[in-house]
Amino acid sequence: MIISTTHSLENKSVEAYLGVVVGEAVMGANVFKDIFASIRDIVGGRSGSYEDELTRARKIAFAELENEARQMGANAVIGVDIDYEVVGKQGSMLMVSISGTAVRYRD
Repeated sequence: MIISTTHSLENKSVEAYLGVVVGEAVMGANVFKDIFASIRDIVGGRSGSYEDELTRARKIAFAELENEARQMGANAVIGVDIDYEVVGKQGSMLMVSISGTAVRYRD
């Protein structure tokens, strides 16, 4: 499955636009991660625990996007957009939302 942020695929001809597909992941940020992230904010540096959680959420969202596209008969998703949000009570959750257009191409 080709997944691209571009709206066309080089050297490939899109034969069918199958519709918009979305993958989402919402991850809770636990108290210990919040405490350590706060300490890092004070002393500087990167928050590895949050980065790991964002990476995990992004991988889940991409997997959902690809699965939805396959179910539609697509072999590519184009025009992909990735959004990150903080949601939930007092911003306690991280959300990754990925959307794009499922297409079927031929070489």
